[in-house]
Amino acid sequence: MSNQRPLDGITVVSLEHAIAAPFCTRQLADLGARVIKVERPGAGDFARGYDERVRGLASHFVWTNRSKESLTLDLKQDEAGAILEALLADADVLVQNLAPGAAARMGLSFEALHERFPRLIVCDISGYGEGGPYEKKKAYDLLIQSEGGFLSVTGGRGDEQMAKAGCSIADISAGMYAYSGILSALLLRGKTGQGSRIDVSMLESLVEWMGYPMYYAFDGAPPPPRAGAAHSTIYPYGPFPTGDGGTVMLGLQNEREWAAFCNKVLLTPMLATDERFSANFKRSANRDALRKIIVASFAQLDAEAVIQRLEDAQIASALVNDMQGVWDHPQLKARDSWREVDSPAGPLPSLLPPARNAAFTPRMDGVPALGQHSQGILDQLGYCADTIDSLRARGVI
Repeated sequence: MSNQRPLDGITVVSLEHAIAAPFCTRQLADLGARVIKVERPGAGDFARGYDERVRGLASHFVWTNRSKESLTLDLKQDEAGAILEALLADADVLVQNLAPGAAARMGLSFEALHERFPRLIVCDISGYGEGGPYEKKKAYDLLIQSEGGFLSVTGGRGDEQMAKAGCSIADISAGMYAYSGILSALLLRGKTGQGSRIDVSMLESLVEWMGYPMYYAFDGAPPPPRAGAAHSTIYPYGPFPTGDGGTVMLGLQNEREWAAFCNKVLLTPMLATDERFSANFKRSANRDALRKIIVASFAQLDAEAVIQRLEDAQIASALVNDMQGVWDHPQLKARDSWREVDSPAGPLPSLLPPARNAAFTPRMDGVPALGQHSQGILDQLGYCADTIDSLRARGVI
């Protein structure tokens, strides 16, 4: 295995904060890109202050910022603008998720930059995208979950039991589309020699992921009901309690599996032909009655015994892990999924990128301290030590 990575030699400058843009650029760094993260002097990316759960570091920041270089710049000062200009002259990609319109006011729109740097790819990430009545509206993850319809189909049964996703799903979706959009723009530049602009909105990213419930509610049809941790339209598909106080997640997809479930798991073959449950739409409509039957059967067994019956019947199942269960997951350990990366708090475990390519190992470098690389970056740009000290003293860096 050579260790030539796909994005070796690619430089990304990112004016980023929170989750969407940092998650995008961290994945570019995984593939070998040099990512220069521009942060505010003294404060930095505000995600650095979200919590102190990782030995004093913020959980969001540790997750989305490994393998980057941190450069502090006060972009309101002219000298900082000159430094940024020098960086962009040699950069391949600019990523930004500043407040709507902020980048353009600083002369960082694609149109302004393309004249000077025709090969530069510019990726703008925002809540609602360019144009339209929501263009300048503030957007945070939970607000986009609301606007994008996610909350309307997620949570417990009943109108008042909506629930947000337990992770930043709107930010993550936007970060993923920004990441794939930049990769496609690099391929396009290889054909045309020209940079291009990518406009990613959190709203459109999440709405794309809402395709199933949207089409289920097509042309005014009722939307899928909230179903808690169960599937809204397929049943039985969800969590069920066991006699030892555990919980088992199971899922049936077809009538063959339904028959096997009745025969080998519930040990009640006659149930397979019960008219109330003889097709998925009937089982879903009569889920309360069917749930009582399943819960009564599982009450006689511990979780391990239920899982074994499900395995014997070739019915898909899973344990309902908490976060410690995920850290300790035997499959992740067996696949050697964890690496150790450096950080200001010392070595930390970090998950390998999920898309493993046998031709190279991903980059897994440290999580940067605020301004950790400012000196080195300015050295490379030709600034002398005295000038760097002066810039630091005046709060430019």
